[in-house]
Amino acid sequence: MKKIFAAASIGGHWKQLLRIAQPLEERYEVVYASTHPKCAEMIENSRSSHSTGGGNFYLIPDFSRKDAWRLVPAFFRLLRVLWKEHPDAVLTTGAAPGLICLFAAWILHYKTIWVDSTANAVHLSASGRIARRFASRVYTQWPDLAQHGVCYAGSVWSIMNKQ
Repeated sequence: MKKIFAAASIGGHWKQLLRIAQPLEERYEVVYASTHPKCAEMIENSRSSHSTGGGNFYLIPDFSRKDAWRLVPAFFRLLRVLWKEHPDAVLTTGAAPGLICLFAAWILHYKTIWVDSTANAVHLSASGRIARRFASRVYTQWPDLAQHGVCYAGSVWSIMNKQ
C-alpha cells in the first residue's frame, strides 16, 4: 500500500491538512506530523472505522521567521522521520515546519505536494512562494493565483461541502 506523509503546523494549516488527508486514508496509509501533541488526539478521534489507518504520528518542532534558528534541528528531525517512514509522497499545507518537511522530502527524492492556505487569497504565502521552487506540485485554493507552475483544483472548503 502506498504511503503519504502529511505534515502541518497546528491551527488552520492543520485543519486544512486533515480535510485533505483523512479521505485519503481509505486508499493509502497516511502518517501524520504536526507541531502540537493535541493533533495526535484529533487524528485518533476522527478516524473512521473503515480507514486503512496507519496511525503513526510524529511531533515536530515548531518555529517561524522570528525563531528561525529552530529550523536546523527541525530539519534533521524530519529528515530522520522521512527516512524511516519512506513515504511515496509528502503533503503539507504549511506553514514553516511544513515547508522544511517538504524540503527534507525533496532532498530524499520523494514526491512533494504543497497546498497553500485558503487564507492567501491575494498572493501565495511566503512559504508557498519558496515551495514553488522545489515542490513536485504546488496548489492554490484561489483560481486567480494559478500561474507560474501553481495549480488550482478547488478549495478545500468547497470540496468538503460537496461530499
